[in-house]
Amino acid sequence: MSPIQSANQAVCVTDRLSCRQVLNIMVILGFMFNYMLRVNLTIAIVAMVIPSNKTDISHTSATATECSDPGNATLLSDKPTQLPESFDGLRFQWDEYEQNIILGCFFWGYVMTELPGGRLAEIIGGHRVFGYSMLSASVLTLLTPVAARLDYTAVVVLRVLLGLMLGATWPAIHPMTARWIPPTERSKFMSNMMASSLGAAITMPVCGFLIASLGWESVFYVTGVVGLVWSIAWFFLVFDSPAQHPRISEEERRYIESSIGGATSHGKVHRVPWLRILTSPCVWAIIITHGASVFGYFTVVNQLPTYMKHILHFNIKANGLLSSLPYLGKYVFAVLTSALADHLLRTERLSRTATRKIFTAFALGVPSVTMIGQMFLGCDRAASVTFFTVALTVNGAVCGGYLGNGLDIAPNFSGTIFGMANTLSSLGGFLSSLMVGMLTQDNQTYAQWRKVFGIIAGTYAGGAVVYTAFGTGRLQSWNAVHTDDKDGTEPEKFPLRSDKA
Repeated sequence: MSPIQSANQAVCVTDRLSCRQVLNIMVILGFMFNYMLRVNLTIAIVAMVIPSNKTDISHTSATATECSDPGNATLLSDKPTQLPESFDGLRFQWDEYEQNIILGCFFWGYVMTELPGGRLAEIIGGHRVFGYSMLSASVLTLLTPVAARLDYTAVVVLRVLLGLMLGATWPAIHPMTARWIPPTERSKFMSNMMASSLGAAITMPVCGFLIASLGWESVFYVTGVVGLVWSIAWFFLVFDSPAQHPRISEEERRYIESSIGGATSHGKVHRVPWLRILTSPCVWAIIITHGASVFGYFTVVNQLPTYMKHILHFNIKANGLLSSLPYLGKYVFAVLTSALADHLLRTERLSRTATRKIFTAFALGVPSVTMIGQMFLGCDRAASVTFFTVALTVNGAVCGGYLGNGLDIAPNFSGTIFGMANTLSSLGGFLSSLMVGMLTQDNQTYAQWRKVFGIIAGTYAGGAVVYTAFGTGRLQSWNAVHTDDKDGTEPEKFPLRSDKA
């Protein structure tokens, strides 16, 4: 029997959940509710605003002739969906400019706290940063109906503050992972972050039901209360490290601490080696690859309805199943591939570097190929839905790839590294919208959209190439305070087992 199997048996708890299992459950729910607080307004605003009387005349004759017969017009329903009206009849006269400001201002605050949130979590603990950020975001959500009644600028201010709070949550989970999760279990744990996709898939139909039954205000009251309840439970059930947990068993605490070893400092605050980080090729491999991956994701998710409407004359939102498929697929695939990655590391079938590179190349390479396919078969409705769904689903494999790579190379500064990566990637939402707008403004044709798909394919491929060339799973010497290593790296380490080159 291997040392890992013996340790796992030692920490089995027959009468209750282990502390790591509780942490997993709370993180899954946390990221589900995190995204719920983020997207609730994008759904509710449809019922909050008085519909415009303007007629959509953006279709051009070129569009109609290029994709006039997708070849399977009866395969997918394009019957327009009747959007639910507000239950209490209260609506606001916000024009399209004001609506776009309300929807986009979230990112103004979001990009500002990614890096500070990661560093703060390294200093005071991810438990506090994640918990208080979610608590504050829940309270702000409850205040949204009041802000809407005051003025649209009040909603803008509130959404900026919401972005500030939620921006700190994502990088905050990395320092907690470094202290709680053994290295051969981290891919699976990082897949919990993809529960945000599951949250989006669930939030859409639930919010639609609430609007139709109780009015748009109920969306903010229900989601705000849910977030509030989760936040209170988080403070009672989760702690920054095994040593601080009052209810953890001695066996589980010893297993976690011996598995993690000395790579992660417990309770120590180190000065960030900014020069070493900023000049590290493997750090930039994570940042660039994450930016490429998120850019592709944002472009497909945010612009897919526009492409379906103008080019294929089909509103994808009319079919709830098709709307949720990419979100559900990405989460399921993330769980499966991350479990496989951890298995490969645990059994030493592959080195940590090889595992991260293979899964990253797969997660970005396949979407690149599907976008190339979309360039040539994009007029076919079934093919388009298949390509988009496969691209977003397979991208979930990043959990076994680069997503947790900061924990491999520098667990003491993993929050800072992910904060840097997520700050850059958050700009991808702006860049993707700008790109599509510049290419398709007053020219909604398949020829222009082929350029969009080509750019997405190239971006995905570029990210895969960069990470394959410069990514690594080796622990960097600057993770520690003192080191004499000349090359800046230490051998790849596998806890409780012999090292494998």
